[in-house]
Amino acid sequence: MAVKVINAKELHEKIEKGVVILDVRNPEDYQEWKIEGKNLTSLNIPYFDFLEENDEVFAQLPNDEEIVVICAKGGSAQMVAEILDEKGYNVSYLEKGMQEWSQFYHPATVVTEERLKLIQVNRLAKGCLSYMVISEGQALVVDPNRHIDEYLTLAEKENATIAHVIDTHLHADHISGGHELAEKTGATYYISSSEMQGSHLRYEPLENHKRLQFGAVEVQVIAVPTPGHTPGSVSILVNDKYLLSGDTIFVGGLGRPDLGGKAREWAQSLYDTVFKTIANLSDDVLVLPSHYADIKEINEGGYVGARLGDIRKRNEIMRTEDREQFTEMVTGTVGATPPNYEEIVEINRGTVEVSAEKATELEIGPNRCALHHA
Repeated sequence: MAVKVINAKELHEKIEKGVVILDVRNPEDYQEWKIEGKNLTSLNIPYFDFLEENDEVFAQLPNDEEIVVICAKGGSAQMVAEILDEKGYNVSYLEKGMQEWSQFYHPATVVTEERLKLIQVNRLAKGCLSYMVISEGQALVVDPNRHIDEYLTLAEKENATIAHVIDTHLHADHISGGHELAEKTGATYYISSSEMQGSHLRYEPLENHKRLQFGAVEVQVIAVPTPGHTPGSVSILVNDKYLLSGDTIFVGGLGRPDLGGKAREWAQSLYDTVFKTIANLSDDVLVLPSHYADIKEINEGGYVGARLGDIRKRNEIMRTEDREQFTEMVTGTVGATPPNYEEIVEINRGTVEVSAEKATELEIGPNRCALHHA
């Protein structure tokens, strides 16, 4: 009898309930990037350890719980799962491994009002968040990732037509689906023109549109310039209540200002954003970022977000009004850069084209656009 094979959606359902994940990749790869969840137990035992039939290795595994075996692309996981199956373990494996998990998206409804629905789409393996704002059968998509079928399917499910697509900035850690989604649906694609220097892609300069309205009622989307992560970064304020903050403000930190090679200069812009632009927003505004860095940031509602007042209280850097001290704190915690970010930026600008296989390879790995300051 063949070992049970599961897909990424089924794995996510198991993680929600509680499961044991056995990751059989090398320890270095595991430490760099692994599947996380609040209810899972994660074990890392390299696949070659199982080839030696060492009882000490098998003793590390639970006999009374389901085990899902994971590797990079599925082959090693299948081999280990078959060994464990023969020994009587309750086992399955993720068919295409971490490569498949990196392309899994999970939508979570943030709020449903009479004439407004706001959905957060979580790409869990990357910590990437995108949004669909729906009103009266029309939809705005913010920061879509490259697998645009996810948004097309969601819009169809919600009986909505995608009319507007916005990228809050030129992304560095994943390939945007913004332009392609707009081309596919006939929607308008918006991004700040300062992000698209040298681009041949068709877009509408976001700085020319202080307000967007769609739907039968007034759903006002106000583009708030919030430079710092990139010079043209914006946040999207929906109905004065929901701040889609891009990579400017996170639940646990701020956007990193170093990816353009001008860390101190961009940190100055970030300071002005925090203490001038964002300072004018109410504590009651719900901040919904485009990235998160820790699975614990997913709240009880199943989405990543927090009230601006709560973020201010627990985020020391957002209370550091001394400009020089702020700059030192921001530039001193930038950490490792996103892998392949320079090539990904050029792809998103439209100056470089790659195959789907190459795109998958470039995106492999964790998000590194979020900085912890909480």
